[in-house]
Amino acid sequence: MPIFLTYIMPVLLIGGIGGVVAVLLAFLGEKMAVDRDARIDDIERFLPGANCGGCGRAGCSAMAEALFSGEASVTECGPLSPENKNNILRILELPLADSQRTVAVVHCIGGRACKDKFDYQGYGDCKSAELLAGGNKQCSLGCIGLSACVDECKYNAITVDKRTGVARVSYEYCASCGACVAECPKKIIGRIPVDAVVYVACSNTKTGKEVASVCKKGCIACGRCEKNCPTGAIALNNNLAAIDYGRCIKCGNCADVCPRKCILPFPYEKPFIET
Repeated sequence: MPIFLTYIMPVLLIGGIGGVVAVLLAFLGEKMAVDRDARIDDIERFLPGANCGGCGRAGCSAMAEALFSGEASVTECGPLSPENKNNILRILELPLADSQRTVAVVHCIGGRACKDKFDYQGYGDCKSAELLAGGNKQCSLGCIGLSACVDECKYNAITVDKRTGVARVSYEYCASCGACVAECPKKIIGRIPVDAVVYVACSNTKTGKEVASVCKKGCIACGRCEKNCPTGAIALNNNLAAIDYGRCIKCGNCADVCPRKCILPFPYEKPFIET
């Protein structure tokens, strides 16, 4: 068989088909292209650019598109500064926001003060342990302490205290992106204003007797914090102390009178558990 038919012809044929396909794709791409509104790029420029995923989207580009289409709110981006929130709202022609910076805190003080159901020796992080009977802590909302939040944080703002077994957030590094909030299988990480002076380090809403039976430090709904707050900024909500930071005057009475010491100072001034 001639060399031309054996080698050269197939190469020419494949090359020709490839060329036709390339021209066709270029033509269809031009005809079917959807114009991207320049405002989306303007929005993306004001986003942090960390692509942390805390908003639940693939990255800042996807978030910019969601904001422009009305599928997302600027409040969903934790690291976004108040100034840039308003810059984006101006682009979207929406009312400006009156917001303040927040930081994440772990609403748990248990750790080694909380009784174990079993000695977990398995592989993996908190999510893996959660699959086994809800984790090893007798408190169903106790911090497991196996670093799922630590691994998820792109700002290196979270560590697990080796003495206490509880995750804690270094507020000076926290961008409040929300990645740890979403990652925690117990859903006990929340956000508080950066200028707060106290926070409730417990998430258990069981009765005081039930909490005391599993944890030495958990909130027992005694009500002392509520009774000693001069502005009514802290109250029991479903057997658990809750702070209304808008009414808090930062007197610290609630932390002083708490018999369980589960209302902690912020920024952290004392160890979680006395040794």
